[in-house]
Amino acid sequence: MLNLANIIDQVGKDKGIDKHILIEALESAMLKAAEKRFGPNKVIEAHYQEEMGEIELFLFKEVVEDVADPDTQISFEDARELDPEAALGDSLGVKLDSKEFGRIDAQTAKQIIIQKVREAERNIVYNEYSSKRGEIVTGIVQRFEKGDIIVDLGRAEALLSKKEQVRREGYRQGERIRGVILEVKVEARGPQIILSRTHPAFIIKLFQMEVPEVYEGIVEIKGAAREPGDRAKIAVVSHNSDVDPVGACVGVKGSRVQAVVQELKGEKIDIVHWSDDPAIYVKNTLSPAQISRVIVDDEEHAMEVIVPDDQLSLAIGKKGQNVRLAAKLTGWKIDIRTESESKGVKEKLSPEEALRKEVQAAGEREDRERAAAASDIGATLGLSPELAAKLAAAGYVSADSLTHVTREELEKIEGLDGEEIEAVLGAVSERSEKGNA
Repeated sequence: MLNLANIIDQVGKDKGIDKHILIEALESAMLKAAEKRFGPNKVIEAHYQEEMGEIELFLFKEVVEDVADPDTQISFEDARELDPEAALGDSLGVKLDSKEFGRIDAQTAKQIIIQKVREAERNIVYNEYSSKRGEIVTGIVQRFEKGDIIVDLGRAEALLSKKEQVRREGYRQGERIRGVILEVKVEARGPQIILSRTHPAFIIKLFQMEVPEVYEGIVEIKGAAREPGDRAKIAVVSHNSDVDPVGACVGVKGSRVQAVVQELKGEKIDIVHWSDDPAIYVKNTLSPAQISRVIVDDEEHAMEVIVPDDQLSLAIGKKGQNVRLAAKLTGWKIDIRTESESKGVKEKLSPEEALRKEVQAAGEREDRERAAAASDIGATLGLSPELAAKLAAAGYVSADSLTHVTREELEKIEGLDGEEIEAVLGAVSERSEKGNA
């Protein structure tokens, strides 16, 4: 046990393990070894003495008149020899000599310490990398296993499985590689860190690294869709009217987007404006193809996009890639038809009529959304249909959207009187208290 304090400090620094975890491991190991040597029925405690730098073991026995169990009891006469102040009923601790421990005991303690230290290292790795889920990490290609790549991250190894690799990319042992952490699994052999270079989160994080406006939240990437190695689309929106989101992502002479393209080994990237109007959003994602009009079917969550005859191939893209990525990015089913095809099966509409129909559809859609919001607010908070409708008309989309509403915000709503404001605040407060109960 000589220099135990120094050993604990050194191991703690080398392994990055808290000193108290090591001390707990040592105490546990010595206790297990003592119990194995002296029997499980004995009451033994282990304590680390920092000043002396050693683990002390104490065997506790109850002081009794007549000894019935020598493992847990000691006679009053014997106890008095050890401690003149011992009294009947006391629990007397007798220090054990560690020299009594043999080679097997030491081996047992060593195995327990190794196991505890290994567990502590695994916990550190898990906590470190699970907190980085969704972040990009850089490592070194360590080895290949049946198409999977094992990446050395320094403190741990990560798995870049074949399905998470970009098809056209190739790597060599010792080469630097980046990937986004998809998940960290707890397995018997330790934490399993799963990387991906094909997930949309990878391209979003790359833009976050290359574009300061994205990192600072001025420009937001609302979504990304990829066919890894070939082409990707990202939708962006600016929260500052002075900042063009597409221009910010492209950079001067394309410098920013090219840095991302280079990391993705030549994957083409379309950067489009995001819109809260689904028809405009879909139209943007199909650019540079020109769109004549868009017919929205809300019930089927589908859109029929009419394009000039000469724009069909551009809208659909090579092997359908453009429309496929647009559908994946927007979440809408998209059917592209030429104007000639549309005339054959649909009523011919002038641009003004098409616009009027689109405006009408948008109005009907807004009415349905308000009705759904009023229904949720009224049912969840127990408010009258009239009051719920006023809140929905003011832009509150659900009961959850009112969770942090303030009196000042409610007072700004036109047509809401003091009694109704009190009713809303009371209902929100009651719901919050129930949620916290």
